[in-house]
Amino acid sequence: MHRLSTTSSRSLRAVAKAAKPSLTRGAHKEIKFSNEGRASILKGVDVLANAVSVTLGPKGRNVIIEQSFGGPKITKDGVTVAKSITLKDKFENLGARLVQDVASKTNEIAGDGTTTATVLAHAIYSEGVKNVAAGCNPMDLRRGSQAAVDRVVEFLSQNTKTITTTAEIAQVATISANGDTHVGNLIAQAMEKVGKEGVITVKEGRTIEDEIEITEGMRFDRGFISPYFITDVKTQKVEFEKPLILLSEKKISLLQDILPSLEAAAQARRPLIIIAEDIDGEALAACILNKLRGQLQVCAVKAPGFGDNRKSILGDLAILTGGTVFTDELDIKLERATPDLLGSTGSITITKEDTIFLNGDGSKDAIQARCEQIRSLIADPTTSEYDRTKLQERLAKLSGGVAVIKVGGASEVEVGEKKDRYDDALNATRAAVEEGILPGGGVALLKASLQLATSSPGSGANSAGSPVSSDAKPIPTTNFDQELGVAIIRRAITNPARAILKNAGEESSVIVGTLLGQYGAPDKFTYGYDASKGEYTDMIKAGIVDPLKVVRTALVDASGVASLLTTSEACSYDVKNGWEPSQVLEYPGWRLIMAFLVVIRFRPSSIASHSFYFFFVGVEERISCLRGSPNKPYNPNSLSHRSLHT
Repeated sequence: MHRLSTTSSRSLRAVAKAAKPSLTRGAHKEIKFSNEGRASILKGVDVLANAVSVTLGPKGRNVIIEQSFGGPKITKDGVTVAKSITLKDKFENLGARLVQDVASKTNEIAGDGTTTATVLAHAIYSEGVKNVAAGCNPMDLRRGSQAAVDRVVEFLSQNTKTITTTAEIAQVATISANGDTHVGNLIAQAMEKVGKEGVITVKEGRTIEDEIEITEGMRFDRGFISPYFITDVKTQKVEFEKPLILLSEKKISLLQDILPSLEAAAQARRPLIIIAEDIDGEALAACILNKLRGQLQVCAVKAPGFGDNRKSILGDLAILTGGTVFTDELDIKLERATPDLLGSTGSITITKEDTIFLNGDGSKDAIQARCEQIRSLIADPTTSEYDRTKLQERLAKLSGGVAVIKVGGASEVEVGEKKDRYDDALNATRAAVEEGILPGGGVALLKASLQLATSSPGSGANSAGSPVSSDAKPIPTTNFDQELGVAIIRRAITNPARAILKNAGEESSVIVGTLLGQYGAPDKFTYGYDASKGEYTDMIKAGIVDPLKVVRTALVDASGVASLLTTSEACSYDVKNGWEPSQVLEYPGWRLIMAFLVVIRFRPSSIASHSFYFFFVGVEERISCLRGSPNKPYNPNSLSHRSLHT
């Protein structure tokens, strides 16, 4: 057997010892302060806002996004564009991620308005950075900004209009769908069939045409227990087809309680939904591990309601799905559950807030009998008002049905883009029904800017670029910096209208000036500019409207995060000290080892020496691949991966 000489061994040990400190893993913080840090973050905010703002308005542009799997995605959905952006510079990426959070939060609360929120956050932060760099106190700027936002929200709430007709609902949906009247009319039809409080879901269809389908279903206000159960990361939902349903009145903690149901679902190759008072301990851990390892599609949901009401709702679910509720009164325990005791449904959609069942396998006669039983309890004069309200809710959920909009298209890309628009339109419509509507096209915020007067006329508040109405009540401020905070909001809330006009190819400054001057009177509140037709008009009558909830949420979220960014004096991120595999070849010791092993290769040696040589050659080839070396690409059939011959 070939042995290393003493000199060679010492050389190798010396090289390894010298290289050891440089190969220590760890991390340190890179920090930027004051204006330097804010400027870096502003660059990231600029990049993200510029990419998102091009989608705003009826003539907004599409954005093409590369995806890890499948073909590129084409979309006009602001939050989708925002989430897809990751910047190379860590400090710039901090700014981009914070504005992503603004868009995500607005989408979560209002369901729409993500692009408007991004445009507002960018405008408020960029103006704030300039003023702080000029010597203003960022805390006073924030106080002034918050006072201005409160005044805008109050003004918008006073000028909102409630919607009642199907035509008004269609108008709201059409605007949110970027002017697509077909989308607006379809959502209005769905809402008309199931009611304003009814359940409407959007799914990908299998035909070219869009369709509406009314199915038997039920919805309750409880979602998944853990986000580990999510199957669609983008929509943050759990979606299963033909799942089995396990219903339990009691809390589940032991694995043995759910093991028979897990085995039944695995044998049937179907997902399993567990609905119980609560699920924790080893039972929850087993469900999560099965989901993460891909061994079984499973999701745990807390049962809705409390006390007797919970028991009644679980009974409704059992009737709907054809299953059995495991209770203390039932002789059969959970650990003895059989497949015939589990319920089933055509499909199920679960978010963190609610669960929707579609096409349960329960008997129609049984469902009808259950509804009649509930109606008789409602009519009973001895039923309390509280119980009657709960019974009416149960009856509406059990008998109301669910409208399913199936989105068609010629390709997967087209269907995905249309589905995004349907989701936005549906969320906007629900928000409009809930809180009312305002003139669209950025006009409501534009007119609200006229109400932001300050106590000092010379503060810059009444500059030519941001006029103030003569009858506007001044906002109480204590110093000049707070007045500048008000002025920042006044200018910023005109930016959504400017972005819409810019995307339409119009001269935004001229049109905005006309709207604030000629159409700035209180009786002209609803007048604006139709960017799709290129004319001044009454926005409400033209059907160009925005839900109050969307506009309010976008402004509040954007101003909150942007003003906090302005008050930040330092920012940091982790810098890894550890070595990467692609850096190994930079160390001289590596080349010395390789040179020595080449000598071993061509001298009589053992199989172990050969194996040692082939291992290092393979590692070098892999590292060359990681480094992107054009001279030595990684080849699995190369020397290091062939069978060893003597």
